[in-house]
Amino acid sequence: MSADSTQAGSSPLQRVMETREVELNMGPQHPATHGVYRALVKLDGERVEALESIIGYLHRGLEKWVEYRTWGQATPIFDRLDYVGAILNCHGYVGAVEKLLGVEVPKKAQYIRVVLDELQRLANHLLWLGTHALDVGAQSMLFYGIREREPILDLFEAMLGQRLLQNAYPIGGVRFDFPKGWVPVCRRLLDELPKKVDDYEGLLTGNRIWVQRTKGVGVISAKDAIALSLSGPTLRGSGVNFDVRKAMPYSSYGDFEFEIPLGTNGDVFDRYLCRVREMRQSIRIIKQALDGMPEGELKGKVSKIIRPPVGEAYYTVEAAKGQLGYYIVSDGGEKPWRVHVKSPSFVNLQGIETMCRGGLIADVVAVIGSLDIVLGEVDR
Repeated sequence: MSADSTQAGSSPLQRVMETREVELNMGPQHPATHGVYRALVKLDGERVEALESIIGYLHRGLEKWVEYRTWGQATPIFDRLDYVGAILNCHGYVGAVEKLLGVEVPKKAQYIRVVLDELQRLANHLLWLGTHALDVGAQSMLFYGIREREPILDLFEAMLGQRLLQNAYPIGGVRFDFPKGWVPVCRRLLDELPKKVDDYEGLLTGNRIWVQRTKGVGVISAKDAIALSLSGPTLRGSGVNFDVRKAMPYSSYGDFEFEIPLGTNGDVFDRYLCRVREMRQSIRIIKQALDGMPEGELKGKVSKIIRPPVGEAYYTVEAAKGQLGYYIVSDGGEKPWRVHVKSPSFVNLQGIETMCRGGLIADVVAVIGSLDIVLGEVDR
């Protein structure tokens, strides 16, 4: 008997009860995907059977573009990758060029970089916490996160002239010292922030609805996280103790005492908790850097026309999203021969299918939010 005749002979009840796999597009304009990203989700009822990440909607060719700029002109371009963590992107690029040049960055400049890097990490995590909580349904957190982020952006504006894309570091050091009155304002903010973070945890960490939406959701084991090369809070949420600032200290991070928050279950809740606790550690680092700020020059010896020797260099920093690496190649000229970025948002995106498979379609948005991806950094 043919399949058609079998189908034709089936009862109405059998046809109604028949199940089949459904494909659902989330994006590319879904409001909770943190950029122009499309997830092609295969569903069995409300259960996710598979998820394919489709990217490329924001590709601007920045890595190719910098080949037509001098080494110094390329510096502000990388602020546009992770545009809510611009200072950290800038640090990665100039660090790679300095490594190739063999330039020693003055100690004071290193400490100023640490202060600005950690302020940028705080600003990033505050925006992430607000938007992630909003994705899950906690609207108030967005207002609180923005409220605390604004004074940090005020500090950036007062020192660097920009709030979002600061172009913070020239090759060889920093552009400016802290302006008059800047440090007392920064210290006052650092004194107030721990109480604010306590308030966030009071709203979320023990909240029954938040716990139900995040605990046991989007789980990825330490073994799978390592196999997929995940990094940052996404990796540490699975209990893997790896942070570039500790494993491969740069810019005098070895001078400071701080802890690396770790999760145990590798779920959305643990990734949330790691970032909240990282905020406390960033405050701790900034206070130490301000207290121990050395005297000295703001910039090492770098010629106005930069021509690194023929060769290659790789430099990595702990960005807000994870391990950010810059691989650069010089042919001895005034322009880069090649610049390639290993961006944590792109690498961490590989973990989404493992985290979502077997879960509910309603949990996909929570999982995406827990990765803190920025699509400008994914596509480049």
